[in-house]
Amino acid sequence: MASFSSYIFLIILFIISVGASKIKSIYLPGTYQSSLLVKKHDEKIKIPFKTHYFPQILDHFTFLPKSSKVFYQKYLINDQYWHKEGGGPIFVYTGNEGNIDWFAVNTGFMIDIAPKFNALLVFIEHRFYGDSMPFGNNSYKSAKTLGYLNSQQALADYAVLIRSLKQNLSSDSSPVVVFGGSYGGMLAAWFRLKYPHIAIGAVASSAPILQFDKITPWSSFYDAVSQDFKDASLNCYKVIKGSWAELDALSTHDDGLIEVSKLFRTCKALHSGYSARDWLWEAFVYTAMVNYPTEANFMMPLPAYPVEEMCKIIDGLPKGASKLSKAFAAASLYYNYTQTEKCFNLEGGTDSHGLHGWDWQACTEMVMPMTCSNESMFPPFSFSYEEFTQDCKKQFGVKPRPHWITTEFGGNRIEQVLKRFGSNMIFSNGMQDPWSRGGVLKNISSSIVALITHKGAHHVDFRSETKNDPDWLIMQRKQEVAIIEKWLEEYYKDLKQD
Repeated sequence: MASFSSYIFLIILFIISVGASKIKSIYLPGTYQSSLLVKKHDEKIKIPFKTHYFPQILDHFTFLPKSSKVFYQKYLINDQYWHKEGGGPIFVYTGNEGNIDWFAVNTGFMIDIAPKFNALLVFIEHRFYGDSMPFGNNSYKSAKTLGYLNSQQALADYAVLIRSLKQNLSSDSSPVVVFGGSYGGMLAAWFRLKYPHIAIGAVASSAPILQFDKITPWSSFYDAVSQDFKDASLNCYKVIKGSWAELDALSTHDDGLIEVSKLFRTCKALHSGYSARDWLWEAFVYTAMVNYPTEANFMMPLPAYPVEEMCKIIDGLPKGASKLSKAFAAASLYYNYTQTEKCFNLEGGTDSHGLHGWDWQACTEMVMPMTCSNESMFPPFSFSYEEFTQDCKKQFGVKPRPHWITTEFGGNRIEQVLKRFGSNMIFSNGMQDPWSRGGVLKNISSSIVALITHKGAHHVDFRSETKNDPDWLIMQRKQEVAIIEKWLEEYYKDLKQD
């Protein structure tokens, strides 16, 4: 069985070594990272927010002179519906591993419910992502600068910014509810636990806070992706599972890369067969994540239930067609649903969403071991902490701390722990999202609630409502709104008594 480091590709939209004989991999919750970078969309979507920058300090946890260095952290505000005089609530999105505008565009749920609650909306960008670079263009220069990139510093950033914002707006009595999806959802949940005096509640969608240590089986992510395709069509699953061997065999032949380049309609001749493998792999994983019930444009423009559409393509091709050609045709839906691409650029790209800092986080604190079992539709691979450590030392000169997240935030026996001191948290998951396996899937107490949908995909509940939303999604959002409403009623009641 191949080792983890020799099999897969870097995480969600960044590159380590395209064309190398070994493509290293780390994993990112919320987007999933491959060696290919996402192509930048030409269109720019306007979002109803005003952009601001907050003077944030570099290091919240030491008092060395350099810790007071200031950088400017980007945040977005929408006060269109806010009733400040009535102590209207403040809904804060705890930013993910990327440009905050991207997440604001794809979190229409908060905009949809703001009028009901007369809420102020705030989206805060995570340090070292987007425009919030503590050392400008040198922020990724070395471990000396990247050392200030971690979840604890990010949570402290949010706490400082929220307190300052409330003070400047003369709204100390306004309750704060934090929202987040994927890694942002992890941060929202942890923020509620770490800063309960600042946020009265947290809505964490698709937040894999249990994807650490040995809490969740390491094969669960790829088992879930495979199950999505198997549920759509057993034949589809078998075709994809058999396509990797055909690709390997074709790539090793004389002039094999030429043949692969022709089959994959590449814009330029390929330098490595791994590029074709990663291109397919990325399409199937991302499509499983964003298997939304309506058309969407989160990662790429895609139809409703794109997994099913991919499998229809595979099942509709002639029996005599090769498994590899069928897999290519299905993956093309992900990259070319709009039918605008005349060829495919499998090697190279741009980090259009500003996600490149995640590889550092995955090599330090966010160690999420993943494997592929023999039952997966992907080639099997294992995970080795030792090899992973060597990869991270080679890339950054740092040693991962694989048990730090569960030490800092917990996770083991979470049902027993949180019911004794936690409250006011929603964990929402759609079981078609491969990250859901690392999420909280059972109610922990009357106020720490798990909302599960069978057909839901990656933080689909946070997307803007549409006229085509299925009943189960409408009901899930209604449940979330009702719970938030209860939190706020209890808060205002206590405030009135005080």
